[in-house]
Amino acid sequence: MAYRKPQLFFLVLLRLFIGWHFLYEGLIKLFNPAWTAQGYLQSAEGPLAPVFQWLGSDGLLPLSNSLTIGALLFIGLSLVLGILERAGCWVGMGLLAFFYLAHPAWPGLPNAGPVEGNYFIIDKNLVELAALGVLANFPTSHLLGLAAFWRKPGLQKAKHQ
Repeated sequence: MAYRKPQLFFLVLLRLFIGWHFLYEGLIKLFNPAWTAQGYLQSAEGPLAPVFQWLGSDGLLPLSNSLTIGALLFIGLSLVLGILERAGCWVGMGLLAFFYLAHPAWPGLPNAGPVEGNYFIIDKNLVELAALGVLANFPTSHLLGLAAFWRKPGLQKAKHQ
């Protein structure tokens, strides 16, 4: 499939923007010793709320915090640097689905309406999840990323024609 330059430009831009978002979120949490996922997990709503509240319990909280930071950093670095791009996209989609299910924007839930953006069913997590789905299916690391330096030039052309 042949791509036009504007398509490629915006796919790369999308990858870099989403990657930066995840990387920044991970770094902010990593360097803030007071950060914890406990409030987010304990305030979960919807049918999976007991699972999220269990993950936010004192016994599991250190693991939940570490896994969240680690996933954010992995996703961000993979997208910004252009290495393991598809894996980063899939981990990102999983993490965003997790975030969405902890606080779904479903009608009838107490906190579904009066939050940032006042979402109705579709929120920013689902929008970014869909964007990662696009990136997983149209990877761009061969254009701009460390992966481009590791591939042999002949293989690159043959693979993407």
